[in-house]
Amino acid sequence: QVQLVESGGGLVQAGGSLRLSCAASGRTFSSYAMGWFRQAPGKEREFVAAISGSGGYTTYADSVKGRFTISRDNAKNTVYLQMNSLKPEDTAVYYCAARITRTGLALYKGSGEYDYWGQGTQVTVSS
Repeated sequence: QVQLVESGGGLVQAGGSLRLSCAASGRTFSSYAMGWFRQAPGKEREFVAAISGSGGYTTYADSVKGRFTISRDNAKNTVYLQMNSLKPEDTAVYYCAARITRTGLALYKGSGEYDYWGQGTQVTVSS
């Protein structure tokens, strides 16, 4: 069982920045493909960014490309989402997700491809 705990959400003005963190349990964190998703009120959960276990591969939703950066520190069992140039439409609950893989190379964009989820952290961007 993998436990994920997000932190770093909050209220920020448009144009500002936040960094989300997701701490994971387990001894083989480098084998976890990790993803960030978000869900705004009345909307479905959507993909934001993903990173392979090795950290060598990343992918982003078009809506955040160039503004958000996903990274990970395998020594700390933590994945990050640096969010810059935030917009009101980025307001949502942000979730991290994990999937245990055989290699550190895979990454996934579908929410159904992940096995473990955190409880979410609220990000609110005011205009």
